[in-house]
Amino acid sequence: MKHPVDVHVGKRIRHQRWLVGMTQQQLAEAVGIKFQQIQKYETGMNRVSASRLWDISEALDVPVGFFFEGVEGAEEGAAPAGDVLADKEALDLLRAYYAIPEAQRRRLFDLARVLGTAA
Repeated sequence: MKHPVDVHVGKRIRHQRWLVGMTQQQLAEAVGIKFQQIQKYETGMNRVSASRLWDISEALDVPVGFFFEGVEGAEEGAAPAGDVLADKEALDLLRAYYAIPEAQRRRLFDLARVLGTAA
């Protein structure tokens, strides 16, 4: 049986990998393992050792603690309220947003804010 914390850590790995636009293969190569192992980590099927989590955090350029953020709700098996990272479409949108040059991104943000308050 999968432990809820392993599932949570795996989701955080997957979400950060998607956010930076990295494939499972690229992450696996960066940490010196096969991509199938990344798949197992991301589903929570296999636990991530401390040293491997360190390597993954280095490859994804986040602190190790990032993978445990929001873990308090993992014991109940539900995503934390408002967890936008639980939605692949939201992650794709976020990645596309940060690919936009900063000045244009700011204008897009302002437009979105206006449209959100007008709805």
